[in-house]
Amino acid sequence: MQAIAETLTQKRLSKREWQALESTKFEQIHTEIFKDSDQASKIVADEIAALIRYKQGKGDKCVLGLATGSSPIKVYNELIRQHKEEGLSFQNVVSFNLDEYYGLTKEAPQGYYYFMHHHLFNHVDIDPKNVYVPDGTVAFKDIPSYCASYEEKIDAAGGLDFQLLGIGRTGHIGFNEPGSDEKSLTRIVTLDHLTRVDNAFAFDSMQDVPRKAVTMGVGTILKAKRIVILAWGLKKAEIVKKTVEGEISSDVPATFLQHHQDVTFVMDELASEDLTRFETPWLVGAGEWTDELSRKAVVWLSQKLNTPILKLTDRDYNENGMSMLLGEGGAYDVNIKMFNYFQHTLTGWPGGKANADDSQRPERAKPARKRVLLFSPHPDDDVISMGGTFLRLVEQGHDVHVAYQTSGNIAVADHDALRFAEFAAQLNEYLFKGKADNAEIDKVIKTINKKKSGEMDPLGVRKIKGLIRRGEAIGACRYYGLPDENVHYLDLPFYETGTVEKKPIGKEDIKIISDLIREIQPHQIYAAGDLADPHGTHKVCLDGIFAAVDGLKKEAFMKDCWVWLYRGAWHEYPIHEIEMAVPISPEELLRKRNAIFRHQSQKDGVMFQGEDDREFWQRAEDRNRLTAKLYDDLGLAEYEAIEAFKRYHF
Repeated sequence: MQAIAETLTQKRLSKREWQALESTKFEQIHTEIFKDSDQASKIVADEIAALIRYKQGKGDKCVLGLATGSSPIKVYNELIRQHKEEGLSFQNVVSFNLDEYYGLTKEAPQGYYYFMHHHLFNHVDIDPKNVYVPDGTVAFKDIPSYCASYEEKIDAAGGLDFQLLGIGRTGHIGFNEPGSDEKSLTRIVTLDHLTRVDNAFAFDSMQDVPRKAVTMGVGTILKAKRIVILAWGLKKAEIVKKTVEGEISSDVPATFLQHHQDVTFVMDELASEDLTRFETPWLVGAGEWTDELSRKAVVWLSQKLNTPILKLTDRDYNENGMSMLLGEGGAYDVNIKMFNYFQHTLTGWPGGKANADDSQRPERAKPARKRVLLFSPHPDDDVISMGGTFLRLVEQGHDVHVAYQTSGNIAVADHDALRFAEFAAQLNEYLFKGKADNAEIDKVIKTINKKKSGEMDPLGVRKIKGLIRRGEAIGACRYYGLPDENVHYLDLPFYETGTVEKKPIGKEDIKIISDLIREIQPHQIYAAGDLADPHGTHKVCLDGIFAAVDGLKKEAFMKDCWVWLYRGAWHEYPIHEIEMAVPISPEELLRKRNAIFRHQSQKDGVMFQGEDDREFWQRAEDRNRLTAKLYDDLGLAEYEAIEAFKRYHF
């Protein structure tokens, strides 16, 4: 990777130069990969700011094509910071937004007019007359002429100097869904079902997500002088690979960017994982064969050839670019080493097995009874993601504590809150023989009945929704035999905004987490390491735990504390990264399912389903069974299901 100072703005490689690099020979688009989205977003914002200042110096307008969605938010935050702290002016900026939902007004909080003003325009000195966002309220019969005029305005401004893009799971750019033509211009489109599913988190239900949108066309985008496309997180890795390395096709509209001569795909490490140079680096001239890369390569070879590890041959390694992995002992030695590694990750004793040799086990034998602190971002991640291990830890006699980091209230549907509020009122009436004062409950009921889609829940409604989830969580814990006093509700402040958009993790959040760790002084901490949840709560919660652990690491009790990461309902760790694999029996899997069922508000069409339409218990079981099958295919023991963990070394 080029030095950050040169990235994007000062040393862009031409398409031909990029493809000439051996490590990127499969890539058809110039890519820049950063550790995280914070670092990457700052670099992109720096390029935009430099372009604005350059145009100002020439007395010219700077015409920007801007995107919405979660990907560019940090870019906009940095531009706002530079405006407020470094004097960056937007007086010469003319902006054209990519798209807007059809049918939403400018006031709709889910709309992109609202989004852009909330995240950028209201905080900088751009002239409102220079802000153009497609109008989602134009009469349907007038759409063709309106779209033509939008194109004319872009041309009249001199064309787009810079186009910022995100990318959808269908490969759409703007709202150009699969089937879009490379020369398409601004028009109305019908949204793909997957796009509507992915965007449903901003609405009260899937039924509220608009079915149509007005969008710039692929041809409009490709006329921009410079294009930067963003992708963050593991859930974007598959579409990133298709876009960057796949054949150009209307099935993945983003692949049309391969025809542009000045485009850069900016991503974080998670989004880049499926690119050939990271997924199978030995195919493009691997560097140093680290232990982890060696495990990854052997797993890949075993799966590709559908052959257990112990049956791989020298020829198998040689024919697949892995000859450098073979030492003096050849395939035999490599196979034995790898087989033993994966064998030693398996344990039925996640808290360590007392009075046993622990030299080949993932956890320590001592102390025999450990204090365990299980952090759950939402009030159901504990049983969904590691319910079998949770059960084992309790039944094997460890002092288990569960900490629910957030209330999870926004994931409770209004109809559930209404049902509980009405029940509370009726119960009050029954207990007090018609003399109950239900004034406050009646206010909540009226608020829910009058609430419009996308409106923020007031405190009373949020409280009821939070109590619903508390009741479900403690019900699951009791089912597992966990004492009530070992259940902790942290209600971290960053989450309590009443909307999908959350605050950054703050000092108060970290202090709450730190105080609990200091109180319990655990030998084991379990934390959700799955960063693919639809609205980012897992990442914020994990950042809070990491910050707390970092702040406490010098305290004496932390020397005996190990941190294990589990993944949630969306992805599992690749098998070569797994450091502890806990087999789950059919009976334990059934008990895990029953614990998940205690979370009734999260069954039968939940608000934040994500891209997977299976229920959470189905996802969890399928994922756990798949992990077990992967171990079986490698030639290891066959189990019903396996939960996987990776250790975090602080």
